[in-house]
Amino acid sequence: MKIMVLDIGGTAIKAGICTAGQLEDIREFPTEASLGGEHVMKRAGEIIADYREKYAFERIGVSTAGQVDPVKGSIIYANQNIPGYTGMQVAGILRERFQVPVAVENDVNAAAVGEAVFGAGRGQQEFVCLTYGTGVGGAVFTGGHLYRGSSCSAGEFGAIIVHPEERNPREDMFSGCYEKYASVTALVARAKKVDGTLTDGRKIFACMDEPAVKAVIDAWILEIVYGLTTIVHTLNPSCIILGGGVMEQPCLTEQIKLKLNEHIMPSFAHVKLRKAELGNRAGMLGAAAAAAEKCVE
Repeated sequence: MKIMVLDIGGTAIKAGICTAGQLEDIREFPTEASLGGEHVMKRAGEIIADYREKYAFERIGVSTAGQVDPVKGSIIYANQNIPGYTGMQVAGILRERFQVPVAVENDVNAAAVGEAVFGAGRGQQEFVCLTYGTGVGGAVFTGGHLYRGSSCSAGEFGAIIVHPEERNPREDMFSGCYEKYASVTALVARAKKVDGTLTDGRKIFACMDEPAVKAVIDAWILEIVYGLTTIVHTLNPSCIILGGGVMEQPCLTEQIKLKLNEHIMPSFAHVKLRKAELGNRAGMLGAAAAAAEKCVE
């Protein structure tokens, strides 16, 4: 069965065809998210229509930014990175146009499903998956299945309060929260105070032998560990999968694991830390797996 897959992010839309867990003809397009949700859906439709000229796909799987209701295939909430996306009936729009079943999943959940089926989560029944990038996203698997929570929004690990002294929810709901300190955005903000040219993760880690930069990285690793400590003690997972491009840095996962062991009770020390295996293909493969299993008809 051929499945058309889209991974809709704030910057780019990745697209491809998935057959038996294998992706082909992967392409990437600018999302043009600032033009709004209706424009994003128009772009998605144009991309799918172009693929349909070449491929007779039977289903569509969509991984997308925002909180998703996977039963209705709609966007529960999206921030202003994609204005007007909240409430968008993604599955309904695509199903009506292309007359095939459609599955829609939150991007972090989709990536976790991809890792569960094809990557670092294979064989794991109780695990969590976190991605570190602009913010911090997460997903929880229990009994081998994605745990969604009462309103399909479980796994918002970026909202764990780690610095209550900085908390001011009236001004910023994420003030004092994990993603303000453990995201790559936070790492870059720290590093730029040391050297204004350190504007991304690659540049920062290229200079990690410099004592001032190493101190920034070490402090950031500790912030990552603070959140993981709460997650480990609360959920007792057998495995934690760490995703996001920054986790490709050599030895970073091992450094996090060593520091984490200092902060968790010995009875929790069996937890494994694994680097995500699928990279930027995880969301597309997860969307394909979701489409293969269950679609909004």
